[in-house]
Amino acid sequence: MKKILSLLLSVLMLMGVSGCAQNEPLPEEPQKNSYSARYYDYFDTESLIIGYEESQEDFDAVCAVIKEELEHYHQLYDIYHWYDGINNVYTVNRDAGTAPVEVHEDIIALFEFCREMYDLTGGKTNFAMGRVLSLWHECREDYNYSPLSVELPTDEELSVAASHMNIDDIVIDKENNTIFFKDPGLKVDVGAIGKGYATEMVARKLEEMGVDNYTLSIGGNIRTIGGKADGSKWVAGITNPDRTSEEPFLLKVQFESLALVTSGSYQRYFYYDNVKYHHIIDPETLYPKDTFTSVSILTPDSGLADAVSTACFNLTLEEGMALIESLENTEAMWVEPDGTEHYSSGFLDFLYEE
Repeated sequence: MKKILSLLLSVLMLMGVSGCAQNEPLPEEPQKNSYSARYYDYFDTESLIIGYEESQEDFDAVCAVIKEELEHYHQLYDIYHWYDGINNVYTVNRDAGTAPVEVHEDIIALFEFCREMYDLTGGKTNFAMGRVLSLWHECREDYNYSPLSVELPTDEELSVAASHMNIDDIVIDKENNTIFFKDPGLKVDVGAIGKGYATEMVARKLEEMGVDNYTLSIGGNIRTIGGKADGSKWVAGITNPDRTSEEPFLLKVQFESLALVTSGSYQRYFYYDNVKYHHIIDPETLYPKDTFTSVSILTPDSGLADAVSTACFNLTLEEGMALIESLENTEAMWVEPDGTEHYSSGFLDFLYEE
């Protein structure tokens, strides 16, 4: 009974966290041998692990692997901090414009995946636009400290930053495990992909170990490994982007061995002259778009889901729909500012009704 109460309390508390509210696994009927754990140390967010094991000791052993892997990717993909003995994305941004930087193979793999996502999305997910994103990040930080004194980036500042976002200036040398920027002014930002990619890598590690019947929710990026122990599917709620609504979720979906990721304008934002500026920046206009308030993706790969949700936020509905329909086992849901919802051809097949 204590295990069951702990599980339900963990899920309920996670659903109540303010700030970057995203999709969450929903409380479920108590089942035998279900365990949960919560961490706050990775990717500046909250992580919830739910799994089924024969004992607490077995669950703890799996969680030890999860924690080790999350810390590994968190340190490698951090763009704001450096760590002793590690060349991570922060040090790549600092040094790769001067000389090739030798990095861990998992950074090489991430950069290659980011390049694939750039090509897949027609440039709508571009990890080379770090200097542009940094300008907007500084605005959000300034707003947090002094809302009345925040200033938008000027068109000139954005134009100068955008002159250093050519993805072809990133040289990836797999043979020597090095990264080099041909443009010394280029900076990368893996925020649109890194967390989802890391979540996917952790899930694959667990699958290789034979782990089953688990859900990883890393800051709302959900990746399930199999279904639940009784053979049923996991159920998750898609967050209502209208944060003033009494309904926390727009709808609930059920799935197994899939990832659920949402990009939304309600997650990180600030106001200037009563206009809301969110964190998803269009690589073409260099400004946030307000066509949608959220885009949710269901697909087997959490990294793909992260990248495509960002891209579809910046694409038109028709363009985004065409992209989703071209991808195997991938579905999407779009929400407009007035609450209008749009779905890909198979999305509603995952709808959960109590």
